[in-house]
Parts: sequence; C-alpha cells; structure tokens
Amino acid sequence: MTHSDTAFWGLPDPDTQAEFYADVPVKRAIAWVVDVLIVFFTAFLISLLLVGIPFFFFGFLLLAIGFVYRTVSLANRSATIGMRMASIELRTARGERFDLPIAALHTLGYQISMAFILAQIASIVLMLTSARAQGLTDHVLGTAAVNVAAKS
Repeated sequence: MTHSDTAFWGLPDPDTQAEFYADVPVKRAIAWVVDVLIVFFTAFLISLLLVGIPFFFFGFLLLAIGFVYRTVSLANRSATIGMRMASIELRTARGERFDLPIAALHTLGYQISMAFILAQIASIVLMLTSARAQGLTDHVLGTAAVNVAAKS
C-alpha cells in the first residue's frame, strides 16, 4: 500500500488515474473567473436595487455574497456554477461530495487564503505542482478537485 492510498483512500490515485486531475488547475482558474463575475454582478445588482446604499460597504457585501454563494453551491452539488461550467467537482478525502460543514470550511479557507497574498501564492503553486492539483485549503482539509468527465 502506497502513501497515496493511505492518505487519500477515497480519491483517485494521480499515478494510475491521472485523467481525474488532468487540466484541473486551468479549469479551476476558469471557474474562479466565472464565480467572481457572478458574485460581483449579484452584489452590484443588489446595490442598485437598494438605491446604492450597499455601495458604502460593497467589500463586505462581496464577502458575504461570495461566502453564501460558494457554501450553498458546494453543499448542494459539490461545485459552484463556474466549476460546473469547467466540468470539475470538489471531493472529500473519502471521495464523497461536500456536505454543508465541509463546504463552509472550504469556503472559509478559500476566503482566508484570498485575504493574504502569500497564502494565495502558496495555493497557486500547490495547485500547479501537487499530484492532485490541490490548493492550500485542499491540503488542509484533504479535499481535491476532480474532472467530472473522468468518473465514467
């Protein structure tokens, strides 16, 4: 039994099932852009509908909407709209879809890493160099993004 079998016994092995992790960093980048646009335009629309008052605390509004959007999306389908468009899903170390607590923890880790440039750089480097293309939050929680098409 190899280290990868014991550490992540429910996730596909990157050595024997590389198709699950093929192009995941690029797909995550595409999904991130789509999700950022969705959150931004939702916050912008809310601000317009409320006669511009939310523009005074637009940064907080972005954080709140982003947290709810990402947590609910991950808890329901283990993927945000951007991730679904890019054909990837997040999975736990057991290979299961996210539930609400894991979705909330993953979102919190994501938002914390986005708040600190060094954590964000470390996350990107890890996604580009680790066998499972895992970011910093993924390494902490033992989660990974996988290609949906590879599930067969």
